[in-house]
Amino acid sequence: MTKKGAKKRSASGLARVGPDGGELLDRELSWLDFNTRVLALAADQAVPLLERLKFLAFFSANLDEFFMVRVAGLAGRVAAGLGAATAGGLEPAAELKAIRGRVLELVADQTAIFTALMPALAEAGIHLAGPGRIDPADEEELRRRFEEQLFPVLTPLAVDPGHPFPYISNLSLNLAVLVRDGRDGERRFARVKVPPLLARFQVGADGTRLYPLEQLIGHFLTMLFPGMEVESWHPFRVTRNADLMVDDEEADDLLAAVEMQLRQRRFGRALRLEVDAGMPAGVRQLLLRELQLGADDLYEIEGILDLGSLSELCALKRPELKYPAWVPATPAGLGADAADVFATLRSRDVLVHHPYESFSAVQAFIDRAADDPDVLAIKQTMYRTSLDSAMPRALIRAAERGKQVAVLVELTARFSEEVNISWARRLEEAGVHVVYGLVGLKTGCKATLVVRRERGELRRYCHIGTGNYDASTARQYEDVGLLTGDDDIGADLSELFNYITGYSRRGDYRKLVVAPMGLRSRILDLIRETAAAPGGRIAMKMNNLVDEEVIEALYEASTAGCEIDLVIRGICRLRPGVPGRSDRIRVRSVVGRFLEHSRIFAFGQGDGPTRYFIGSADLTPSNLDRRIQLLCPVEDAALAARLEQILTAEPAANSSAWSLGPDGSWSRIQA
Repeated sequence: MTKKGAKKRSASGLARVGPDGGELLDRELSWLDFNTRVLALAADQAVPLLERLKFLAFFSANLDEFFMVRVAGLAGRVAAGLGAATAGGLEPAAELKAIRGRVLELVADQTAIFTALMPALAEAGIHLAGPGRIDPADEEELRRRFEEQLFPVLTPLAVDPGHPFPYISNLSLNLAVLVRDGRDGERRFARVKVPPLLARFQVGADGTRLYPLEQLIGHFLTMLFPGMEVESWHPFRVTRNADLMVDDEEADDLLAAVEMQLRQRRFGRALRLEVDAGMPAGVRQLLLRELQLGADDLYEIEGILDLGSLSELCALKRPELKYPAWVPATPAGLGADAADVFATLRSRDVLVHHPYESFSAVQAFIDRAADDPDVLAIKQTMYRTSLDSAMPRALIRAAERGKQVAVLVELTARFSEEVNISWARRLEEAGVHVVYGLVGLKTGCKATLVVRRERGELRRYCHIGTGNYDASTARQYEDVGLLTGDDDIGADLSELFNYITGYSRRGDYRKLVVAPMGLRSRILDLIRETAAAPGGRIAMKMNNLVDEEVIEALYEASTAGCEIDLVIRGICRLRPGVPGRSDRIRVRSVVGRFLEHSRIFAFGQGDGPTRYFIGSADLTPSNLDRRIQLLCPVEDAALAARLEQILTAEPAANSSAWSLGPDGSWSRIQA
């Protein structure tokens, strides 16, 4: 891909290198760079107005998860006196300091972008009130709403010798209130939690003015503290460690253990305190002391806290302020009204590319299997889905019709645990054989096996994908999937499900490559074989490239003369373009309307054929060594050509592409 007028910048506008200037970039700072690329879309005037708000919301949600998981892990290492988690990485305390510096810059940028969007929103008839007073025209309506809908559910909690400091739940929005007693003139502190189940933005009387819920509560606080003078109120928010620590080797009942951890998640150690910029120093110190946090854990926010709630505004019915509606295509023979999905798959393999092609093709495959009297068994892995998903409903229907249905439900899929537990129970009640995976291994592969009786013989049909079995995410995430009747792939999936659900120890598969048994070694072999051949070329597309052994193999391949193109959405620890070491490696990142999520791998040797694979795994230690993941070959020439198009395609008009430089900085590629 040719760079046209590349504008060089890092997240802070300055070039930077890894912690030691070495060959590996820092994992956590690389992730923050990814979130910077998300933030850049919010600043892009070519992006529709409400979509810019959506990217601001994505940025906030991403940052919340980063603290709940990654910062939590680093804080734990500091507390335990442990060193760096990876070779070439910063010591945990230094890492936390570097993260704080970057987050302060990014949050300031986010606030500036949001502030700059306010006039455009107002011009579009969306008036978002600032921290000032409520418009007199809205006073009566909002007072009525406060008295009827808010006052009954609000609970002011005093803090004094008789009232201990209340527990502040994870990510909750709160008001720190200072009141003065009218009798003795003494100043007192109270906390009011903003109800999380009500809309964050309340509509004024004319339907155009919007008020943050905390502003509405603050305006009428005197109703909560009669006889007291409300001196000030200031929003604050706490982020806690929310990573589950389930020891499945010790747990007698994994489902019960996960449920217990979910109940305890809100009690995790506090990690970050976000406060309104105008909060008095004394109140800040009180919160830090009670939350057992230090000054470096405090983040001052100019303007509205928790911009993740801007997703509410993105749902406004203003199509002229959003991307044009996208209508995905349906592959021929695989629509919901297809007469015989299995006849199609007997004649050819089908590659589906979401969201450009509809997830209905995959759903039709499952629905047809559930309803077909000749289908004897359906087996599927379930990593993430939604409560309204049609996929598990089809599996329940199949079980109720007497088919053998087995589903591996990954209970520890981060932040999807509650949904997965709910579906696990419903599936079990319907007679589905539900398993929760293997001890010590998370199951991340996305695969379905259908066994059908045809002319007295059994035939297998399969779907293997890079994304989750959920139609809603398939409309937002870019993914690929293979629907096939290939005998070898079907036999391999049978062996894999026997391994997952029983005691099979088979490690040699016909076509599939399975982690943790053989995926790492196979990827390394493919890299080395390609590098050893004249005119070798490697192309890979994934979310994250972290694994040091794989990166070293790519460096060696570059040194041997192999041309390497990488499309990495998120974290990349590889440093490209270093003379004599990685000068034949190019790294791009594409961010845009759809979240790039597919994993595609191509290995070509000169004039010989190129081998293509799709899979569920990023090249990270956790995916290669601690998860059940799949790599599946795509052998049909026409389908391989489509994968090549995905690997080399120019970014869509509603996306942006970035290039990673040797110094660790990202440059936006101008179209």
